[in-house]
Amino acid sequence: MTMAYLNRIATAVPEHDVHDAFVVFAERMLVEPRLRAIFRRMASRANIAHRYSFFDTQKYSGQFSSHDAHDFYRLGNFPNTARRMELFERSAPVLMRRAVDELGLNEKERSGITHVLVTCCTGLYAPGLDFEIVDHLGLSASVERTMVGFMGCYAAINALKLARHIVRSDPKAGVLMVNLELCTLHLQETQELEQVLSFLVFADGASASLITARERGFALDSFKAVMVPKTRGLITWKIRERGFDMLLSGHVPGELGRALHEGELMVERDRIDLWAVHPGGRSILDAVENGLELPVNALEASRYVLSCFGNMSSATVMFVLQRMMQQARSGQRGCAMSFGPGLTAETMRFRVV
Repeated sequence: MTMAYLNRIATAVPEHDVHDAFVVFAERMLVEPRLRAIFRRMASRANIAHRYSFFDTQKYSGQFSSHDAHDFYRLGNFPNTARRMELFERSAPVLMRRAVDELGLNEKERSGITHVLVTCCTGLYAPGLDFEIVDHLGLSASVERTMVGFMGCYAAINALKLARHIVRSDPKAGVLMVNLELCTLHLQETQELEQVLSFLVFADGASASLITARERGFALDSFKAVMVPKTRGLITWKIRERGFDMLLSGHVPGELGRALHEGELMVERDRIDLWAVHPGGRSILDAVENGLELPVNALEASRYVLSCFGNMSSATVMFVLQRMMQQARSGQRGCAMSFGPGLTAETMRFRVV
C-alpha cells in the first residue's frame, strides 16, 4: 500500500500585531464594570502575547479606539456580512500568496501538483482561493480543486485525510493544501462576556503544505474522528446579517477533559512521542494535558503557537506541526488533534521519517 507523506509546511501571518489593541477595545466595549474586570483578568491569564490581523490598528491612534485602518469596527455601527466578505475577497489572496511563496516550491514540485485543497471557514466567494492558487503558481488548468469549507478548527486534519486518500489511490499525485482564516474579520459587538472571551483568542493566519508519496517529512499513518455525545451546541458557527456568529462555550474544556479521561474520545496514548494539539485556548490545552495525563512539556509546541499567534482556526494545527517538523527526530511517533463543531475531535497518527 502506498504511503502518503506530509513533506513540508510553510506558514504566514499578516504584519499587524493587534492583541494588545484588541484587549483595550474589547474591554471598553463591555458596559458593565464587573464584566470589564472579569475580562481584564481572563485576558491576563490567556497566555497569549501576540495575535496578527490584516487590520492595521496603528494607522490611527495606536489602538482599535473607535475604528481601525479600514474604518471598519465602530461601536454602535458594526459592519454587515456583505462588507466583511468584500474585505475577505481583497485580503485573503494576499495572505495566501505569502504562505504559498514561503513553501518555496521548485519547478519540478509545481509541475507535479495534481490537486489543490483549501480549508476556510471565515470567508466565501467564487471563483475563490482555489482559482487564486492555480493562477498564482501557474498550475495546469486540469488541476483538481477541492474546498473544505465551514468545518472550523479541525478542517486541516480533514484535508490531510483527503490528501492521504488521493496519494494512496494515485502514487504520482502531488497535493498542495492551503489552510487560511481571517478570524478577526468576524468581531461582533456584544455584551455577552462568553462571546467577547472567544474573540480574545482568535487571529488571522495561513499555512501551505505539500503532500506526496515521497518519503520525507511526516508519514500520515491513520485518522480517526470522534463526536463527544450530547455536546452538539457547545461550538457553533453560523452566518448572520452582521457577519459570522461564533459560540464557543466555556463548558468546552471541561467536556473535553472529561471525555479524554473517561475514554470517550478513544485517543491511544501508547508509543506517542509528539503531541500536536490544536491550541484552541489555554484552558483547552490544560484540559487535554490533564485528560490524557501527559507530561508537563508534552504540549510545548502548542503552547508556543498559542502564545505567539493565538488561534487561527484551521491553520493553527499546521503551525504546531511545522514547529514539530523543525525539531523532531527520525522514528518518533506523533498524534495531531483538533477540536471543533460537533463537539468533534479529529485525530491523526503520524511518524517522523
